Amino acid sequence: MFIILLLAAYLIGSIPTALIVGKLAFDVDIRELGSHNPGATNSLRVLGKTAAIIVLIVDVGKGLIAAALPTMFHLSLEPLYFGLAAVMGHCFPILAGFRGGKAIATTAGALVFINIPLFAAAYLTFFFIIFLTKYVFLGSISVGIALLTYSLVSAKINYELIFLFYTLLLLYLHRSNLRNLVLGIEPKINDKKLVNDRIPPKGKKK
Repeated sequence: MFIILLLAAYLIGSIPTALIVGKLAFDVDIRELGSHNPGATNSLRVLGKTAAIIVLIVDVGKGLIAAALPTMFHLSLEPLYFGLAAVMGHCFPILAGFRGGKAIATTAGALVFINIPLFAAAYLTFFFIIFLTKYVFLGSISVGIALLTYSLVSAKINYELIFLFYTLLLLYLHRSNLRNLVLGIEPKINDKKLVNDRIPPKGKKK
């Protein structure tokens, strides 16, 4: 049952929300536009606010539902494993050629179910780092560092190896952003040029 639910969690995470929204409402593959990332941030950049909200809600929901699977089936299994499976599905989705997002929204959903203080520590750090640096990707990487730090200092949370793996995963997923930062071409969240990446819905295209 553990393996079946783990696979189910992965498949839930594999639902390519931004790709679906982009195809249905805009007739585009969002992985070919903007930052090329099929997530809520790039959806906002390319598809607009409404699309980004839809993507965010669904991607958060994927993590929450996956983490809740053991509870739904009345099993005494660690929900973190199923949340992580959904995150891996989101990042490497079999339903979208293993070209997925960068974990942050789906992680948030899983943590909301698993541990609210852990969620708060990670995502307060996320928003603080973005506010401080104006780089979303640095905020994203800081989520892993915050989770690892919280686990190291807390007597109640013992997920050090999992969160170390997760932090390394975030560094890998954001390797292009790190390269762009070194090259001086990584856009900040308040870069006015980002508006040029916005496209109209397919019914309003010229």
